[in-house]
Amino acid sequence: MNSPETLEVIHVETGPQPKFVVIWLHGLGADGHDFEAIVPELDLSNCPPIRFIFPHAPMKSVTINNGMVMRAWYDILEMNIDRKIDHEGLESSSESIRLLIQQQVDMGIPTENIILAGFSQGGAMTYHVGLTHNPPLRGLMVLSAYLADPKAAQATPQEVPLLCCHGTMDPMVPHALGQAAAEQLKDLGWPVEWLDYPAPHGLHPQQIGDISRWLTDRLGSHQV
Repeated sequence: MNSPETLEVIHVETGPQPKFVVIWLHGLGADGHDFEAIVPELDLSNCPPIRFIFPHAPMKSVTINNGMVMRAWYDILEMNIDRKIDHEGLESSSESIRLLIQQQVDMGIPTENIILAGFSQGGAMTYHVGLTHNPPLRGLMVLSAYLADPKAAQATPQEVPLLCCHGTMDPMVPHALGQAAAEQLKDLGWPVEWLDYPAPHGLHPQQIGDISRWLTDRLGSHQV
């Protein structure tokens, strides 16, 4: 395989000398700025300093959008997003994300202090990278997403907590797909917390509080 592509990123730090890192992957056609503004909305006052990293996905031609070039972690080949998989794109972006994690490790942040998060296609990448990452990460946060490659779920279950959220009125990634992924992982032994909201493809206001709570549980001052 070719060397992984180095991703352009945005950094937001909640204080000096961060002890934890949250890598947050955006959805199809968005960019790293998409969730940058959420950091001040999260009440993380009981957490040590955190470095949020918002990468930009590579520019790719997307089949279901008439080949339009946009930021995408992998190509979407047909409307049934869980059927036909762009394995090459999925693995290429996975390697880039693993490189990003390794860069943080090289800077002194151990993998057990790194959370991987993602929305929609970025959430699918979170599953794909996070379930198979060795050594394990501190947690995975998957928002409005699905298992792009069900084989990732066959990784040996680890004590890596997952927060999986989905809108019940999602027209882009059906709620049933997100729920099926969470239930499959729970059945396999992964510690999954599943939450859904009366919302379309996006974040519900209540979700901000739930994300804040979950991050504080993972990264709060008592965890240092």
